[in-house]
Amino acid sequence: MSSAFKMPRTQRISSRSDLYPRLVAMQKLIDAQHFAVCRLGGAGAAGKARLTMELDNFGPTSAADGKAFLDAYGDVLIDHMDKSMLPLLWNGVDEGSTAETPDLTPFTVRLRPKLLPCAGVAFPVRLGAVGNGYVSFMANYVDLASDLIVELHGRSCQIMMDLLALDEKRSPAAEALSDREIACLQLAGDGRISEEIAERLRLSVHTVNAYLGSATIKLDSVNRIQAIAKAIRLGYII
Repeated sequence: MSSAFKMPRTQRISSRSDLYPRLVAMQKLIDAQHFAVCRLGGAGAAGKARLTMELDNFGPTSAADGKAFLDAYGDVLIDHMDKSMLPLLWNGVDEGSTAETPDLTPFTVRLRPKLLPCAGVAFPVRLGAVGNGYVSFMANYVDLASDLIVELHGRSCQIMMDLLALDEKRSPAAEALSDREIACLQLAGDGRISEEIAERLRLSVHTVNAYLGSATIKLDSVNRIQAIAKAIRLGYII
C-alpha cells in the first residue's frame, strides 16, 4: 500500500456524529460528493433481510436520495453480501458519470448502470451475525487505484465496527434468552403464527405466547416484531 494512504489510528467515539468527519475524509480521497452507510437487518415477522440507511450526507433530499439508492441496488447488495466481499461499482445516468478501477477490475463487481444520477462504489462489510452492511460513495466520476480500494475498504470496516459498538453501548444489557424463547422467536421470525409454533414445538398456544412475551420483555421491546428484529441484531436468531 502506498505510504500516502495509511489507516488512521482508531479514535474513541461517543456518538454517530463522530463518524461524519471520517466519512468525509474518505469521500475526499476519491473526490466523491456523497457517502451513505447502510446496514443489513431483519424485516420483522417476515424474516426477510433488508438494508436500512444509517448515515449519509445527501443533504435536504436525504430521504428521497437514500430511498432511490436502496430501490436501485438494495436487493442486489443483499444478495452480494452472501456471496462475496468484493467492492461493487456502477455508472450513473450520464455517459461521463462512470466508476473505474483500471488496475483492479477483476476484483470488483460491476452493477447495472444508469439507475442513479451519479456513479459510485460500495464496500461490503461482514462482521458476523450483526454489523453487516455497506459504506458507499457517489460522484460524477470515480477513479479508483488499487491502493485506494484497499484503503477505503479497510476504513469502511472500521466505520461499521464503531457503529455497531455505539449501538451496543446505547442498548441496555439484555437478560439472556432461554432456548425455548429463542426457538419461539426464530419461528415467529420465519412468519409462523402462535398456533403453528405450538404445533411445531409441541407446546400449548398459551405457553408459546408466554415465551414470546417474556422474550419481548427481556429484549426491552414494545412488541413481537421489534423483539424479533432485536434478536436478529443481537445474534440470537438468523
